Amino acid sequence: MKSTVNQLMCSYYKANSKKGLYTAVGLSLLLFFNNLSAQNHTVAQRVDSLMKLMTLDEKIGQLNQYSSSWATGPVSPEGNKLQEIREGKVGSLLNVKGVDKTRAMQEIALQSRLRIPLLFGLDVIHGYKTIFPIPLAEAASWDMNAIETSARIAAVETAASGIHWTFAPMVDIARDARWGRVMEGAGEDTYLGCAIARTRVKGFQGKGLGATDAVMACVKHFAAYGAAIGGRDYNSVDMSDCSLWEVYLPPFKAALDAGAATFMNSFNDLNGIPATGNSYLQRDILKGKWGFQGFVVSDWGSIGEMIQHGYVKDQYEAAQAAISAGSDMDMESRCYNRNLKQLVRDGKVSVSLINDAARRILTKKFELGLFDDPFRFSISEREIQTIADTEHRIQARDVARKSIVLLKNENGLLPLAPSKKIALIGPLAKSKVDMLGFWNVEWPDNSDVISPFEGLEARVGKGNLLYAKGCDITDTSKVGFSEAVNVARKADVVILTVGEKRDMSGEAKSRSNIHLPGIQEELIKAIYTTGKPVIVLVNAGRPLIFNWTAEHVSSIVYTWWLGSEAGNAMADVLFGDYNPSGKLPMTFPASEGQIPIYYNYLNTGRPASDDGSFANYQSGYIDLAKSPRYPFGFGLSYTSFLYDGLKLSSEHMKSNEKIEVSFSLTNTGKYAGDEVVQLYFRDQVASVVRPVKELKDFQKIHLDSGEHKTVHFTIDKEKLSFYNRKLEWVAEPGQFDLMIGASSADIRLKSTFVLE
Repeated sequence: MKSTVNQLMCSYYKANSKKGLYTAVGLSLLLFFNNLSAQNHTVAQRVDSLMKLMTLDEKIGQLNQYSSSWATGPVSPEGNKLQEIREGKVGSLLNVKGVDKTRAMQEIALQSRLRIPLLFGLDVIHGYKTIFPIPLAEAASWDMNAIETSARIAAVETAASGIHWTFAPMVDIARDARWGRVMEGAGEDTYLGCAIARTRVKGFQGKGLGATDAVMACVKHFAAYGAAIGGRDYNSVDMSDCSLWEVYLPPFKAALDAGAATFMNSFNDLNGIPATGNSYLQRDILKGKWGFQGFVVSDWGSIGEMIQHGYVKDQYEAAQAAISAGSDMDMESRCYNRNLKQLVRDGKVSVSLINDAARRILTKKFELGLFDDPFRFSISEREIQTIADTEHRIQARDVARKSIVLLKNENGLLPLAPSKKIALIGPLAKSKVDMLGFWNVEWPDNSDVISPFEGLEARVGKGNLLYAKGCDITDTSKVGFSEAVNVARKADVVILTVGEKRDMSGEAKSRSNIHLPGIQEELIKAIYTTGKPVIVLVNAGRPLIFNWTAEHVSSIVYTWWLGSEAGNAMADVLFGDYNPSGKLPMTFPASEGQIPIYYNYLNTGRPASDDGSFANYQSGYIDLAKSPRYPFGFGLSYTSFLYDGLKLSSEHMKSNEKIEVSFSLTNTGKYAGDEVVQLYFRDQVASVVRPVKELKDFQKIHLDSGEHKTVHFTIDKEKLSFYNRKLEWVAEPGQFDLMIGASSADIRLKSTFVLE
């Protein structure tokens, strides 16, 4: 049976023969596409056959990506873009959304000489039509099944809308909450980051490329972008090789091992070399040592931006540096299509580099099945049916409530009794768009997003829910305070919704001041003076500072930006329909002066006191304790858990052996709940200084009230290994501290063992 492309080629051949173009080239093309659909040919053979027919211009065209609209950079000048597509000078388009548009653009691409289909990409960061919590919030769930479900549904909706490729996951380790892009990642810890990186790739790519419910993952930003100096987006990164290999590179390797199809390089320079032109990162590590077979795309305009870095003189040199370093596809800088051919003519760039890049890109197009049917992802009926699937909203609600973190709950104020009269106050109470968070896919109508007000009203009924705005997010005027106070006095309990606008955390959204914006904390103080029980919901894309609230308010719930089902998820947690189980994936500072702050720091010869107090000539601040407001891994529950009976199968271990660890976990409270049990190690003495604590495993355990389970962990050589000064992955003999607890600062069980 002939494929769609084969049929198109037959039509093309017949049309051209009538015009007197019955040529050897036409016959070759027809035979070639017949050959492409043969089942007994490998993808590599089919790519090689196509490459033999391609001109240098057509190969360079595959390396060129245009946008259809504004995304993370300036608007693309339309110019003669459509004509370039017809001439085979474009390999990919981003920001083309929906089956009608993707089909129309693909039809134009099939007018080119070799009928090579386009790749369509889109930033699907935390959902397509169904918006899930921002990635940092999902990381707070510590629930790999939930995170995979989120990515899986995003892929299903995206693929059904004609899109082949998402620019996610972002796996950058981030230890500075001032950096706005912390909302896109998994937080500060490498072990947790690796687990989530693997899970997101698995969710996006499903059963593999070629399935019409899967999209290509793009792992970004390679590499070390999360360590931008001062938390300033796009800024330089300067670090040791040990930090690079041990902290920042592992999540990328985990994503690659999970089968990630593509990588994206980053805007930053690393130790003086822009990542886009960094051959150590792209050729030596990624394509060399790690053997990556997919392709690398630049970030938006980053090839041309090497001029501003001062690394190259002009676009000609930028194109040379990027292709030589291993950047295969140029996103929107136009450096490749304007300069690569001349660089080849001038002997500055070998054709073999262009061939390698084009081959990598074409391979993915074949694996996606686009040569067999360029429109296989652009089926209107499937798009309509998939977008309307109500199960997606059910799953979004479940992932959202699993992402919520309970930070404080004095006197058991939560969960709420449904009979109470509630005052919902704050600038985010009726917001829909802010619930979506940054980097959501844009839609003309957000009416289907559930606001906090709608979620609570559906739970308690109109008669039991009062409302006042109080102030806007960035207000400096207190004119609305009096109304809010009056409304609060009429209620049994007050819920305050405060936080950030959706565009206050994200790309290019670095902030030097990460306190609650505007006068929101002043509003909390005003409501607090009424004497009513107060619950504060914090909606944000990063850790924020709210010290007065943390010290005075009875209950604090960190709700992040939860997506389409935000209001319903909040109601589920507030009324105990779901017992909160989230744990913080980032340390929350008590002051910006502590940043960067993270739990797995290196000790010094004069460490600060563990209790946070300061003594002279210690490594600390004379005016600020070292303790964070909330530590990594922290999160409360409506129930309580007892850790007991720690056992090790042995206290001595040889490098080829394992130690089995077990203990009893009991739910000692009155509610069923989930506990994220965390396993930490410390290598007491090593050839390079080791962190005071390192997460090396975790489990999320569900227990009914009164139930207990025996929890098991396995210690092996891999968990004890690190990069030494020669960048060798080794486990050195010596004594290790073993710590198990409910957070990095709440260690319940301790022991030691020796690696011999």
